[in-house]
Amino acid sequence: MKSFTKKDHPTLVSHLDDNIQLIEKALSFTSDLTKRKITVSEKTCYLLFIDSMVDKTALSHDVIQPLSSSKNNPLEGKINSPEYEKTTSLNDVVDGLLNGSSILIYENKKEALLIPLPTTDDRAIQEPSSEQLIKGSHDGFTESAAKNIFLIRRRIKNPFMKVQNFVIGEATRTDVKVMYIDNLVDQKVLAELIRRIDAIKVDTLLSGGELEELIEDNSYSPFPQILSTERPDRATSYLLEGKIIVIVNGTPSAIILPISFISFYQSPDNYNSRWMIGSFLRLISIISFLIAISLPGIYIAIVTFHSDILPLGILYAIKLQIQFLPLSPFMEAAIMQLTLELLKEAAIRLPSPIAQTIGIVGGLVIGTAVVEAGFISNTMIVVIGLTAIASFVAPINQIGTMARFIAFPIMIAANLFGFLGIVLSLTVLLIHLCKLHSFGESYLYPFSPLDLKGLKDSLIRTKKKNPTPRFR
Repeated sequence: MKSFTKKDHPTLVSHLDDNIQLIEKALSFTSDLTKRKITVSEKTCYLLFIDSMVDKTALSHDVIQPLSSSKNNPLEGKINSPEYEKTTSLNDVVDGLLNGSSILIYENKKEALLIPLPTTDDRAIQEPSSEQLIKGSHDGFTESAAKNIFLIRRRIKNPFMKVQNFVIGEATRTDVKVMYIDNLVDQKVLAELIRRIDAIKVDTLLSGGELEELIEDNSYSPFPQILSTERPDRATSYLLEGKIIVIVNGTPSAIILPISFISFYQSPDNYNSRWMIGSFLRLISIISFLIAISLPGIYIAIVTFHSDILPLGILYAIKLQIQFLPLSPFMEAAIMQLTLELLKEAAIRLPSPIAQTIGIVGGLVIGTAVVEAGFISNTMIVVIGLTAIASFVAPINQIGTMARFIAFPIMIAANLFGFLGIVLSLTVLLIHLCKLHSFGESYLYPFSPLDLKGLKDSLIRTKKKNPTPRFR
């Protein structure tokens, strides 16, 4: 018998035993493929399903019991499931089994019935811990793509909302859902996204993060060009702006595109507060980004090259602290930044009670110990502390991590050239941001190109405003 591959397109045969052998061989004779023999109206049938993928209660109630008590044909008329379908393709049968369907095959028929009965054992809807709000909804995406689509559709009851299905990964066969509002979305951006998804040829796709790397414009840029969120209200807001949402089954987040830099500092809290408070909070967030990337470099430049700009009292206090230290200001900053990253990673991967202890130990005990031991100055502890707080202000974790990463090359430039190095680094950074695009849309929109009306979020939602895409 010919071996089964996804490139082949074999069909079922009329002999029941041969069909069972075809299916078993296609699934590598796995032991969790369950076969149940059923006799209906003196006809022998087989019900096949993968044990861990099927809802056993629904299978018994909707399929086995009706078929066992059936005395008349057709068989499919006795199944209590409105979603079953007929197929003659062995590929469809195998995909159905792997997606939680049960398969009904019977003698002298070159077709099978696919009855979707996937197990629904997924976690409850709860607020994501990484994107908590003071004012706003307290639900979040789960690992189920169907439930995530439900969370969005119950907020937007729009007949123009569309969902397109894709399957990526030869081995994993991961379901990917693309959501958009047809009369708001930029059709050129949508066509480009579909082209990039269709061009993906990989064996495995397990998460949304892997998909981001496969479809983003510039993989070598430190700036994320696709926004990932676990909040349905944030995803809904961007859908109403004409953006596209991509949901990967098994990932408790949604991918939003195209996106701009300013979008990473927009939070639902801004819209749930009065406009003055919301604008103030967003301004604070953007200022925090500048502090996170430049404050260590500014301190290094001042202490190393430009100490004469400080008032005499402050200069004397700093010089008194650092004159007997064995490390240069750059080495101090680099070590403390790396220590901060180590503490953050440890706190993320440990249980919550232990993580809190690690934070206290790292912040107080280690910080105090290195100062008293004469390795690090008190001023550097203050600088790194302010830098860490500023990076954690970002509503999206992606941009905060990126800000701490960018601080390192700016520190190196400041150590070599002082303020000149900082200016050159920020200039290169600004040029890179001006050249960067997310699916053809300028990454610095509405600042580059300048669009004063685009600064008002209300206009974005009431009027479709998409610059002409530039694809390279």
